[in-house]
Amino acid sequence: MQDRYLYLARHGEATPDESELTETGRRQAELLGKRLGSVPLAAIHHGPLRRAVQTARLVGRQLGAVPLHESEAAGDYVPYIPEREQLPAEVAEAMSARFASVSAEESARGAELARQAVTKFTGPDHEGDAPRHDLVITHAFLIAWLVRAAMDAPAWRWTGLNHGNAALTVIRYAPARPASVLVYNDMSHLPDDLRWTGFSSRLRTP
Repeated sequence: MQDRYLYLARHGEATPDESELTETGRRQAELLGKRLGSVPLAAIHHGPLRRAVQTARLVGRQLGAVPLHESEAAGDYVPYIPEREQLPAEVAEAMSARFASVSAEESARGAELARQAVTKFTGPDHEGDAPRHDLVITHAFLIAWLVRAAMDAPAWRWTGLNHGNAALTVIRYAPARPASVLVYNDMSHLPDDLRWTGFSSRLRTP
């Protein structure tokens, strides 16, 4: 059994209708690929939506022969909807309203895909003879869910995590050790004018 290093990246900035990447998003993806150039990635996994597919392809062009794998589990979905009584009183009303439009069918599908994502992408590598490195290009909700899981935080706590476009998070899974979040929302590979997209203005730092 070997360590697994899971690299998580949100897709690059998308157009308002989310049908494709903007020019900024394409530049972000290319720079993310260059950032990962020295990492011995075994695979790039990505969700099925076009903005994730385009990001994965642009990253892949910088990395050569790393295989790309499309996965529903790496897609855009709500991984968990908290019950009102699980939430702190001061946020319960606002958070309940936030997810009120999610149907029971969408909720069930999201929960199942989140379970699949944890099974597929996390934990030590049981088969390799050297540490394994995997990249998942996905969406903000899944990154938040996997970071929450790595920290063994309450299920509802994913709702307080945000992630910028093409920012990088790295989680290490080692045998007989708790998961470690080594890097979170790192934008150091992006110049100033390409940082903080995907965040509301209230959440951006100077």
